[in-house]
Amino acid sequence: MTKLFVIAQGGGPTAVINQTVAGAVLAAREKYPDARFLGARHGVRGVASGDFVTLSELSKTDLMRFANTPNSGLGSTRDKPDEDYCQRILAGLDHAGASTFIYIGGNDTSGTMAILEDAAGDAIHFIHAPKTIDNDLVENDHTPGFMSAALFVANAFLSVDLDFRAMPGVYVGIVMGRHAGFLTASAAAWRRDESDGPHLVYLPEVPFTEGQLVGDIKRVLDRHGRCVIAMSEGVQTADHRPLAESLIPAHLHERDDHGNLQLSGGDLGQALKLAIKDDLPGVRARVDTFGYLPRGFLGTVSDIDRAEAFAVGRYAVEASEEGSGSVAQQYENGKTVLKLVPLSAVANKTKRMPDDFITDDGCHVTDTGLAYLRRLLPPRPDAWTPFV
Repeated sequence: MTKLFVIAQGGGPTAVINQTVAGAVLAAREKYPDARFLGARHGVRGVASGDFVTLSELSKTDLMRFANTPNSGLGSTRDKPDEDYCQRILAGLDHAGASTFIYIGGNDTSGTMAILEDAAGDAIHFIHAPKTIDNDLVENDHTPGFMSAALFVANAFLSVDLDFRAMPGVYVGIVMGRHAGFLTASAAAWRRDESDGPHLVYLPEVPFTEGQLVGDIKRVLDRHGRCVIAMSEGVQTADHRPLAESLIPAHLHERDDHGNLQLSGGDLGQALKLAIKDDLPGVRARVDTFGYLPRGFLGTVSDIDRAEAFAVGRYAVEASEEGSGSVAQQYENGKTVLKLVPLSAVANKTKRMPDDFITDDGCHVTDTGLAYLRRLLPPRPDAWTPFV
């Protein structure tokens, strides 16, 4: 019987998620020359409706062009299937004749796969392939997509720090990350000493108050004449509520289908800018919301990230012989290795920044955290330090 693989992409796009698709298709082609490989449009929504692309018909040249293109080329979804939806997904896989379903995504995607595995028994093998710029998957040292997004953030903050040396003031860059601060922390990866920005780094793991923010800014301005801040969009106040809830008027709150406050728009940035200007009159203050830019930016795709995402796809096909599970990127003896771990070990869990990555005052990254980030990013560009 001819093997048939189905692959889909879930959650937010990344710069290298298509590499995982291409790696899986080419591995299947080598291992099972007669196998068919279908890609579902828009994640499990396409699986349930039978909306597939026949990837096994593409040439290697076209697959690699697809691989090197950022963002989810098959389309994606944030659907969280209930019991009825899962039955429709399983019916779609059964109708297609699938023996293996590979779903590329983060926490929610792994949770979906765990539910499907329980419902299907041994009829189909379910493989979760890791992907998230948030870098918040347990069992993983780092996740495909993170390095490229972190490279964007590191470049952006080095560049803006040079800008604010020339024309001093207060700058805040708001970076994606609802529960984990890895991506925001990457803003500090190329910092050499305390005079380099970002001077303050605020993460979801450490609650803080608006009053603390103002005090921190004043302290940095007194010392350096400027203040560059990296702030996670998911940063929380002391009562464990998103800062956005405190600063944005209630009638402007936007929530997704799951009740989560939308954090990636510009409302938080505008509210924060007004708050800083009110508390620090006369100070030049600018706030940028990076939004979606870092996660699939064509100009800052990490070569290592590309290669690792491709390898994850190959491994997903090879590991499917063992049964269901989640592919994990782990770090052993100075190199990244791939392992298949149970879906239950990853599903719906969140890895946060370790305590020893965050300074005691909660507003910066420790040497341990910086060492981790510098292991994953290329060296700092040789930029001249200005005379001012």
